[in-house]
Amino acid sequence: MNPLLLIDDIHKRYGAHAALRGFSLSLAPGEIVCLLGASGSGKTTLLRIVAGLEQVDSGRVMLDGELVDAPGTRALPAQRRGLGMVFQDYALWPHLSALDNVALPLRARRRADAAGDAQRMLERVGLAELGARRPHELSGVVSENGK
Repeated sequence: MNPLLLIDDIHKRYGAHAALRGFSLSLAPGEIVCLLGASGSGKTTLLRIVAGLEQVDSGRVMLDGELVDAPGTRALPAQRRGLGMVFQDYALWPHLSALDNVALPLRARRRADAAGDAQRMLERVGLAELGARRPHELSGVVSENGK
C-alpha cells in the first residue's frame, strides 16, 4: 500500500537560510502526526510545501501515490491537492460551525457524505460534542473539559 503522504529528502532555502534540510516522512492512511519544534525550525515551511503554497528545492512530495512536487516537474497546484490547512492565526471561517469547517474541504471534493465524514473526524480527535460551536467558542474548551 502506498503511503498517503510521502515526503522524501526535501530541502528548502530562503536565500542563505536553510528552512528544511533532508526532511523525510511517510504517513499511512489513518495515521495522525503532530509537528513539534522550536520557532524557525521549518514546521510552517513543511506544511506550506505539502499544501502546495511553496515548492521544494530538492526532494519530492507525493500524495496518495501521485508526485505533486519535485524540481524539474510541474507542481500540482494547491487548489487541486484536496488538502486543508489551519494557520496559527485562526484561518477558520468564523460564521461556520466546527463541523461545517471540517466538512468544507470534503464538500469541495464532492464527498457524498461530507457531513457524516466530518462528524467521524471530529469524533476521532475527541471533539464530536463540540461540532455545533463556532471557532471563537472553542478556545480553551479542551482544557476546561480536561481532555
